[in-house]
Amino acid sequence: MTAEATVAKRLDGKIVGAAIRASLPPKIQAFTASAGRPPGLGIVLAGHDGGSETYVRNKMKACAELGVHAVLERLSDEAGVDAVLEIVERFNQTEAIDGILVQSPLPAGMGSDAERRVFVAIHPDKDVDGFTPINAGRLVQNRPGIAPGTPSGIIEMLDRVGIPIEGQRAVVIGRSDIVGKPMALLLLHRHATVTVCHSRTIDLPAVASTADILVAAVGRPGFVTRDFVKPGATVIDVGTTWLRDRDAVIALFGPESPRLEVLARRGHTVVGDVHPEVAEIAGALTPVPGGVGPLTITMLLSNTIRAAELRHARVIT
Repeated sequence: MTAEATVAKRLDGKIVGAAIRASLPPKIQAFTASAGRPPGLGIVLAGHDGGSETYVRNKMKACAELGVHAVLERLSDEAGVDAVLEIVERFNQTEAIDGILVQSPLPAGMGSDAERRVFVAIHPDKDVDGFTPINAGRLVQNRPGIAPGTPSGIIEMLDRVGIPIEGQRAVVIGRSDIVGKPMALLLLHRHATVTVCHSRTIDLPAVASTADILVAAVGRPGFVTRDFVKPGATVIDVGTTWLRDRDAVIALFGPESPRLEVLARRGHTVVGDVHPEVAEIAGALTPVPGGVGPLTITMLLSNTIRAAELRHARVIT
């Protein structure tokens, strides 16, 4: 394949996200009128991961557009996990902060257990990512709570474009606490038959190709090729990787791809886990960029507003 195919139905996260976002301003206005302040979101960004920089920039922009008060704390790659924990505790104690987001991944130098230490430190009432043990437990038991933005955004997209979940066979490639596991649980709660695959799965393409709904969340550009996909399947690409190598872009998209112009202009192009050739066989496919990413941001904002409403309700009662 030498060019990006467009056979599969495009699942446009910008359109779906805009529809969800349109429902938020009245909630923000009502909260602001009642609480005397806007909903507040505290964000911690450590290091200079390309994907994280993009997400945080877009989150700050979305907050400004909707009237959510956002506070960004940045740390260098050399910062230790204690610096993150100090900021988290300050946000925990700040009344005007209703939600806390620590952008993942954290720098490798913070240690392999850094993210778990940080997620445990976030107050569950302010956990707009749904990563704390309490909110994760609520998700396992299908109890009311805040679910992670990316998986819940994917469910919203499937519902809004009319793709059935109940009774379908779903395969999730990736078992992270952030996407893979919660994605599998949300699909299971919607009565899909769910298989979770990972690096130790034997004959991964054969397992993946049984899926009616295939979710790729491994962070490896072009990893999911056409032999992973059942004809007509819905393919959700969660991957977000900045490619800076021209040869790698050509290998994925061909020498005539418009992405080469983007690469020349920006110094990178954002690619997903799903190979472009999958568009020739899938029934529906999320693009990268413009697929899951906008939904993640929208669901984060929705979770922030919900957290603010719940916290304020406790105060006035």
